[in-house]
Amino acid sequence: MDWKPDWGLRGRMVLTMFLLFALYIVFVGALVYTDSFIVLPFVAVFLFAQFFFSDKLALYSMGAKKVSEDEYPELHATISRLSQQADLPKPKIAVVDSRVPNAFATGRSQNNAAICVTTGLMRMLDSDELEGVLAHELAHVKNRDVMVMTIASFLSTVAFMIVRWGFWFGGGNRDRQGGGIIAAIAVSLVVWIVSFVLIRALSRYREYAADRGAAVITGQPSALASALMKISGRMDKVPQDDLREQSEMNAFFIIPIKSDFIGRVFSTHPSTENRIERLRQLEREMETA
Repeated sequence: MDWKPDWGLRGRMVLTMFLLFALYIVFVGALVYTDSFIVLPFVAVFLFAQFFFSDKLALYSMGAKKVSEDEYPELHATISRLSQQADLPKPKIAVVDSRVPNAFATGRSQNNAAICVTTGLMRMLDSDELEGVLAHELAHVKNRDVMVMTIASFLSTVAFMIVRWGFWFGGGNRDRQGGGIIAAIAVSLVVWIVSFVLIRALSRYREYAADRGAAVITGQPSALASALMKISGRMDKVPQDDLREQSEMNAFFIIPIKSDFIGRVFSTHPSTENRIERLRQLEREMETA
């Protein structure tokens, strides 16, 4: 496999982490200044848990179950072969019993990664298409962008929780403490908006990078393009209850769940049409190489 580092992705990850780190310093400083530092221990514990247990938390939130080779021999064999081709340790493998056709990768490092697929995805795709999707998730692990997205989403999550539940910290007081909580909520809102924009900008580029990586690993860009078309077309037929249950993991899915106008504007992913067009262009380049 002729794997070439994606310097565009690496540069964006470094820039995103730098800006988020600066934002984190401002965020913590604002909490201390407004006498809202009571939430700092909570922030520290949440950061520790998200970094070291992100894979377990993600799988648990999806209702995923780790599966053995005896339970899913073909899935294990495919991921083992693709991992060797990508020069990666074999990740843990989990399955979600869901009609939503999707997959995601999680974990803080290449040695602590997990690939999760839904039963709906495995029923829908043929073997080549499923390989393309699994290779896409392995490309995320190879690029190490899963770890960056996990850390990046931490600040956004904490800021959002303070905006949503901030008044509880003030106990309803109207004194200086209550004023400090209101100021902390205002700062948190700004932090959440900025981190939201940064995460979306990085997430869209990393999907293109993972699509290219999948094409390099499998040598079949058309298989992933076919899988994306099938998954995108099937999303509109999945019951809304199933979609709502899994929408919080959108940033990590191969195809986002929300497909209305607002969902597309704020999507963590580029449009499926653009991704397919780039894959077709990549296939033409590989055929003429």
